[in-house]
Amino acid sequence: MKDILIKIIPVGMLETNCYIVGDPASGEGIIIDPGDEFSKIAAAIDNTKLKIKYLINTHGHHDHIGADWQVKEKYGCRILIHEEDAGMLGNPLLNLSFKKDRSEVKDLQADQLLQEGDVVSAGAIKLEVIHTPGHTPGCICLLGNGYLFTGDTLFAGAVGRTDLPGGSFEKLNNSIQTKLKPLPDTLKIYPGHGASSTIGREKRENPFM
Repeated sequence: MKDILIKIIPVGMLETNCYIVGDPASGEGIIIDPGDEFSKIAAAIDNTKLKIKYLINTHGHHDHIGADWQVKEKYGCRILIHEEDAGMLGNPLLNLSFKKDRSEVKDLQADQLLQEGDVVSAGAIKLEVIHTPGHTPGCICLLGNGYLFTGDTLFAGAVGRTDLPGGSFEKLNNSIQTKLKPLPDTLKIYPGHGASSTIGREKRENPFM
């Protein structure tokens, strides 16, 4: 993680963690889950002076995609999401934006569909896609060098809810046990909501691990 910038910006009523991941040496960056409060996100991006190459959504719920179109419009970055959640971007019933009158996401489309094992690169940043279905069918985690963005798959002390359309506790549990639990204890996790943690701490303290 040396020399890689990770900036956390909590946004929206649900305090979704939007992340700016940057490589100062190359000046390139990636933004993860810009869910709301575009002006707040833009100010943070502009402060870093990074060129945002990619926008990655860990899944397709409105609180993670709400500012996608504004970020794309201003910075010209490509929107990436797992292929199984791609249909959520433009469907208010699936992304749940109809509950919040978030009609601005209705025409949103992905520029690139992700699959298990894909690697998204910007400068020295390399994020490997880990498909972790359960919260949604296309939920992903993003594995970097010493850090993991877990979206709504794994939180500090908890896991994502599975009672929304497309959710499955059985699949979520399988994702955590087979794909996240084997990862190194020292790996730092950056979840979609709440505080950061480590894989080791979650193994000790999280009842779902």
